[in-house]
Amino acid sequence: MILDQIDKNILELAEQSDHDLDEIYKSIDRVCLTNSNRILSAFIANQVSYTDFSDINGYGNYDSGRDKLEKIFAEVLGCEDSLVRPHIMSGTNALYLAFSAMLKHGDTMISLTGLPYDSLQEMIGLSGSSTQSLKAAGVKYEQIDLKDNEFDEEVIVSRLSRNDVKLVEIQRSRGYSSRKSLTIAKIEHVIRKIREVNQDVIIMVDNCYGELVEEKEPGHAGADLVVGSLMKNLGGGIASTGGYIAGRSDLIAMCADRLTAPGLGKEQGANFNLNNSFFKGLFAAPGAVRMALKTAVFSAYMMEKLGYRYVDPRYDEYRTDIIQTMELGDKESLVSFTQGLQESSPVDSFVRVVPAPMPGYPFDEVMACGAFTQGSTIELSADAPVIPPYTLYMQGGLSLEYGKLSVMLALTKAKKQEA
Repeated sequence: MILDQIDKNILELAEQSDHDLDEIYKSIDRVCLTNSNRILSAFIANQVSYTDFSDINGYGNYDSGRDKLEKIFAEVLGCEDSLVRPHIMSGTNALYLAFSAMLKHGDTMISLTGLPYDSLQEMIGLSGSSTQSLKAAGVKYEQIDLKDNEFDEEVIVSRLSRNDVKLVEIQRSRGYSSRKSLTIAKIEHVIRKIREVNQDVIIMVDNCYGELVEEKEPGHAGADLVVGSLMKNLGGGIASTGGYIAGRSDLIAMCADRLTAPGLGKEQGANFNLNNSFFKGLFAAPGAVRMALKTAVFSAYMMEKLGYRYVDPRYDEYRTDIIQTMELGDKESLVSFTQGLQESSPVDSFVRVVPAPMPGYPFDEVMACGAFTQGSTIELSADAPVIPPYTLYMQGGLSLEYGKLSVMLALTKAKKQEA
């Protein structure tokens, strides 16, 4: 039994957390209610029917369920239209689809949040030698670094006032970096500043890990495109694949043409009998995000009280995504903690985590992901590059109780390693 393996002092601290975190948990519940209201209202307004879950195969013509789903996603994300498809296999795939639809030879894109995370660097052409990167297609790349975890507004406004940039990209979450994730308020503020000097540039937000954490989405803040994965927040732990792009109708039409073919656009694409899980996943998403946030808050609380030197966000800090980082200090503690999470997973608990290469990443990685859907990060998972300062990036958790058990076992394993 897992409880029998957990250190007594860690169990006692977890009991104390229930009292200390009560108000924070209540604030998370309030956001969940607001987002649940928006989603349920969208389901009712669009008259979702059981017949919308029908399996449409072949070309996928005349799929009214798919059309309703994409209208609902657009409404939830504060956008005009959306593309929600099983053919989009990941957040990275969704980003590449959007970039390649928007950017042609000679166009310039700028990252407003500094260097993108590892898997995007090869896509852009900052690393590797792919003939299909944006750079290989003649797209020019620039970046403007954050300044003390804030947008460098002066540099951004100056650069964009020249009106020669096609697209700017904002990475809401931190990726594998020490910077803070970006709140909707900060994103909304910088979008207003951009629009004061440039009305034409496409503003795209990588929304991965951030959906439904706050009461507003980047679309509500004025973003032209919002991109993410259904194996994260909006899949609710139910969708087994898929991704989305939401935004202006004309831009979504361009993305659809890129996904299928010009002239076909959104009209084709079989649903592989996944409409039901996509609808159900979105419906469950506010509750899943609530549990992931509570698991993250609990983890931060435990780590802080146990004296770990770097925990971000702090347990009582405002959150804009589901990611929790913690600095383990050395390779052995990092591996031990990750092994503890894996050993307390419902799937593949017998698998022993060891550092190993991972496609798209330049360093050996450790990853705990004993999930019902391979690679799902709304289910409790954690990963890290095995390099100093040995910072683990943890996310997900469909149940606070399961999350507590996993985190407590992981902390027990790390404590034994330190001893």
